[in-house]
Amino acid sequence: MNIQWYPGHMTKTRRQMAEHIKNIDVVCEVVDARIPQVSRNPDMDEIAAGKPRVMILNRIDLADPAATRAWAKYFRAKGMAVIETDSRSGQGTAQFAAAAREVIADKIAAWTEKGQVGKAVRVMVVGIPNVGKSTFINRILGRKSAKAADKPGVTRGSQWFRVQGGIDLLDTPGILWPKFEDERVGLLLAATGAVKDDILDVETLACKLLEILVKRAPETIISRYGLSIPEQSDFLGYELLQQAGKKRGFIMRGAEIDTERMARVLLDEFRGGVLGRITLEMPEEYE
Repeated sequence: MNIQWYPGHMTKTRRQMAEHIKNIDVVCEVVDARIPQVSRNPDMDEIAAGKPRVMILNRIDLADPAATRAWAKYFRAKGMAVIETDSRSGQGTAQFAAAAREVIADKIAAWTEKGQVGKAVRVMVVGIPNVGKSTFINRILGRKSAKAADKPGVTRGSQWFRVQGGIDLLDTPGILWPKFEDERVGLLLAATGAVKDDILDVETLACKLLEILVKRAPETIISRYGLSIPEQSDFLGYELLQQAGKKRGFIMRGAEIDTERMARVLLDEFRGGVLGRITLEMPEEYE
């Protein structure tokens, strides 16, 4: 599974971000709390090298709270400030200005000594498509100034906004990296909706997601879909998808189970939080 998805506007955006970074004080990165490492663009560590960082663990309402705490600890250990947010409700977003100012407290003190009291902190907000970045910015601004939509790549151009708390905020379009060498990266991004569904076969994606859920939230899928998880299976994901489809009554002509329909139901329910608060990766996988 070698996914390649790099529209032309993303190439342009990466170049623009590299140009903007010279005039930026703080880089704020929005990630999906269900996949905090996978939903980071690895190019950002290169683009933002040497800049103070704020990590926004967004969509905490969909992620396992204990896992979110572990990820916050992980990123803080790397020297980043961390905010846990649910941008749709606004939870945690009020901490943004203070966190941005905190990571450059020494710089602000130096400005004050030079008589530059009240100088705005310039923050660039980055994030891959569909991690809730525009919704986060809308919350920060208190108005619908950054266009938000539940599909990848809707923010096209970079935009500056003045924010309360002495912040000048630069919103950048979401960008992905040129290709995903690791099958797991493409899988997790597709499962959470960060890349378009038509890039992957929906049944294959659902099978892979079920195999992860067996490890991360077995009780949830057993109770939700009435599954019986076999001790050993060479085709575990597909077997579970068939079980779930049969339990839901998704039967086609010839008594064949409509696994494609079941796959779409599974993905919709996972993405919508119907299955509960589930995180698909943990920090120890990167230690």
